[in-house]
Amino acid sequence: MTQAYTITYTFADGAVIQAPAQPGRTVLQAAWAARIALDAPCAGNGTCGKCKVRLRSGETVGERGRLLSQAEREEGWMLACASRPASDLVVSVPAAAFKYKSGLRITDLRAGREKEAFDGFRRTLVSLGYQPDSGISLRELAVSPPAAETPTADRERLLEALAAAGLSPARLSLPALRGLPLVLREAAGRLWAVVRTELTGAVTVLALSTGRPVVCGLAVDIGTTSVSALLADLETGEPLAAGSAANAQIRYGADVINRIIESTRPDGLSGLRSALINECLTPLIGDICAACGVEPAQIYRVAAAGNTAMTHLLAGVWAGYIRLEPYVPAFFQLGELRGAETGLPVAADAEVATAPCIGSYVGGDITAGVFAALLGRPRGCSLFIDLGTNGEIVLGGSDFLLACACSAGPAFEGGEIGCGMRAANGAIEAVSLDPVSLTPALTVIGPAGTRPAGICGSGLIDLVAALFAAGAINAKGRFAREDGRIRRDAAGLGSYVLAWGPETEDGRDLEISEADLDNFIRAKGAVFAAVRCLLAVADCAVTDLQAVYIAGGIGGGINIAGAVSVGMLPDLPLAIFSYLGNTSLLGAYAMLISDRAERDVRELSGGMTYLELSAHPGYMDEFVAACFLPHTDGSFFGGL
Repeated sequence: MTQAYTITYTFADGAVIQAPAQPGRTVLQAAWAARIALDAPCAGNGTCGKCKVRLRSGETVGERGRLLSQAEREEGWMLACASRPASDLVVSVPAAAFKYKSGLRITDLRAGREKEAFDGFRRTLVSLGYQPDSGISLRELAVSPPAAETPTADRERLLEALAAAGLSPARLSLPALRGLPLVLREAAGRLWAVVRTELTGAVTVLALSTGRPVVCGLAVDIGTTSVSALLADLETGEPLAAGSAANAQIRYGADVINRIIESTRPDGLSGLRSALINECLTPLIGDICAACGVEPAQIYRVAAAGNTAMTHLLAGVWAGYIRLEPYVPAFFQLGELRGAETGLPVAADAEVATAPCIGSYVGGDITAGVFAALLGRPRGCSLFIDLGTNGEIVLGGSDFLLACACSAGPAFEGGEIGCGMRAANGAIEAVSLDPVSLTPALTVIGPAGTRPAGICGSGLIDLVAALFAAGAINAKGRFAREDGRIRRDAAGLGSYVLAWGPETEDGRDLEISEADLDNFIRAKGAVFAAVRCLLAVADCAVTDLQAVYIAGGIGGGINIAGAVSVGMLPDLPLAIFSYLGNTSLLGAYAMLISDRAERDVRELSGGMTYLELSAHPGYMDEFVAACFLPHTDGSFFGGL
């Protein structure tokens, strides 16, 4: 039997973690088993090169030199996914390989700019008739005391009090019944009840307390890369706190396809659910509640929005057929769950609603987002583009809504880009170039003085737009100038050095190669081709568009003019474009605080038509034509 070894992982912040490497496991697999979430957008298939680690001591076997330069190999760098230990190892994990594992970020929404943004959306909802009415309410009750001459049980006396208050027929949840005897006697006959009133008028008592409790709800956006949540007061609809964290499933791959594949393996589905529920949502919910001084058990309603695969994985439902022809998922509308069924640290009988999906690759995050964007209200034609790990697009207005998903790939989230990374500390989020010297000016996420560790999607769009405008690259993404920052390998393939080693976090040059540019051009081409197909199916001209709404993980940092110049977005007046933020979370928040909004989101999903681009006869032609800067047809972009 092959011997098991110990791998010691050392990190830039001084942390040291030891993990056993079972026989046959790679350095990456050993890290995952120990919940060390090394970045591997390709799920360890050896195609992305993101899991680079530096061997400090020990021996390995395998093709550890794939995707590495000769200089990197000589310095001891290897791909963790392609290297298996042949002895005990000590490896250094560079900052970029661990950057996406960002800590929880919590924002108190009871004051400040973030509160104003959510309050503005809440006022819009109210103006449209969506009053805070979640069906969850708080009632103070007077319950007759126990007496020997009338030995009526506690439960029956509480039901009598509920009926006297007009709350009938009623039932007690098991957690409420378990707490009833003590609460009733401590409260001396007057107590508070958290009740849920169904549309039928039936009432369920969810919890009982001696003092007036806080009645909270939670809105959740389950993104492929990150998860965001918002805690709200269900009585008033007021947002209390919000937070976000990396989706711990990311160690199984950056895109939904790799997650789906993993879910079909033995114990894969349970592992993915555990990563989401136990490693991500549970600590996120705990920290959000702590910021407001409430307990997670005081969350009595949850509204969640995610893509079709994420919604399946949340519920623990087989997702394998999403990626197999004819691409039919297990469900579009999940139906109502209870907190105890999901494993979430909320009230056991809390209702958990999920936004409905409309296709295998257009999920509840888009349904909720379209509702938040109010896309279905005005007449005419508007465009909604959600840019993140995946690209989803909706075209329409009050008369019709047409949706599709484009295979943009992970380039916008840093995948398939040599020095790409997600938008975490150290990521270059904006770039400008001197058009003559090509000297870059970089904006890096993080405190002042933070050194660049890689480039995220918004920075990549800026860079490509600037290189193209300066004539440094041609329409095919090939380097057309010779310059001190442009270098070529033995095969003549060029790359642009964005930052020299002494300027970066790990001492290595950050460069964008022609292979990176090709991946980016395919990604932006997929988005524009999808827009063109939707317009053609709806018989709309691009000039018919009244508004273009950008949402999603990288949308807020996009330089719209740059995105237009590279042929990613249609060439329209900049005033038509607007960024709406995390519309998936906003839509989930609307569903959380308003029963009517939840019903309308479900009705909206029923009126959306899903266009499967892989079966659309014109998509491939549009895609090929869009794989140039900005496009093969210059008339689409002012004759450029």
